[in-house]
Amino acid sequence: MRRRKFIALMGSSIAWPLAARAQQPKRMRRVGVLMGVAERDPDARPRIAAFEQALEELGWTTNSAIRIDYRWPISDTEGMQKVAREVVGSGADVIIATGSAWLVALRRETILTPVVFVLVSDPVENGFIASLSRPGGNVTGFSNLVESTAGKWVQTLQELVPRLKRAALLFNPGTAPASPRFLQSFETASRSLGLIPIAAPVRSPADIDAVISALSKEPDGGLVVMSDQYLTLHREGIVALVAKNRVPAIYPFRYYVADGGLMSYGVSTVHLFRQSASYVDRVLRGQQPGELPVQEPTAFELVINGKTARELGLEIPRTLLAVADEVIE
Repeated sequence: MRRRKFIALMGSSIAWPLAARAQQPKRMRRVGVLMGVAERDPDARPRIAAFEQALEELGWTTNSAIRIDYRWPISDTEGMQKVAREVVGSGADVIIATGSAWLVALRRETILTPVVFVLVSDPVENGFIASLSRPGGNVTGFSNLVESTAGKWVQTLQELVPRLKRAALLFNPGTAPASPRFLQSFETASRSLGLIPIAAPVRSPADIDAVISALSKEPDGGLVVMSDQYLTLHREGIVALVAKNRVPAIYPFRYYVADGGLMSYGVSTVHLFRQSASYVDRVLRGQQPGELPVQEPTAFELVINGKTARELGLEIPRTLLAVADEVIE
């Protein structure tokens, strides 16, 4: 009898800890997100909403199964480096890097913490990954543009502005490491179209003002704004200066056009953020980033601001209207 009681007690003493451990909540996973737009930016909330909704559909409920720490861009590279260091030191299980500047900063801080990037151009050429199919290391993600897109920008701008004779490519060399290759593609395409290409590197709002003012002083000039985190942070000022100086311009993302810009050609930022959730899910479930192939863009959107076109005295040709994804009035 005593022996039976002893075995029963031993069984219960072993089973209880096992049951208790089974009932313990799983560790909340942590995701750091280095955003490419300011917190007050109208495009910030749609990106976040798409990302969090996609994660929830995959079983990661915010503040329950997962904690997300959003950090916002800073104009100077030293400040961005400090933020990257803080996020890596926070113990994040995976980090989203929006744009090349954030990715460069993260690569200086860690070769271990998984990183999923979005809105990064030419990741192989920039040395971020070994190859698209097998990135290797701790980095993978979703690229947004290839260098040939620069040719498409200037071609599309000329289609809307047939009188165009000169075009300038606006970029910040410090935050757009792919700018040399984009500039080469831009110059080649411009010359093939009979245009005079102008390289317009900028590092401050004063530089941006000088470039746009110079373009306005001679007739038939146009502006191509590159995909660049620094320029995104200053986009309201850029759009306002372009309007003030009556310079036709094409931009890489729809949100410029929503702010009053003339036209844009590029990928949907909201769609990319939704896609990135699938890789965050796979990394959190144990897959190595270096084994997940980098996804290249498969769909681009052309957006035109009809009101801005009229203000510049431009008539949108039917060929562009036929292929435009949206005309904002």
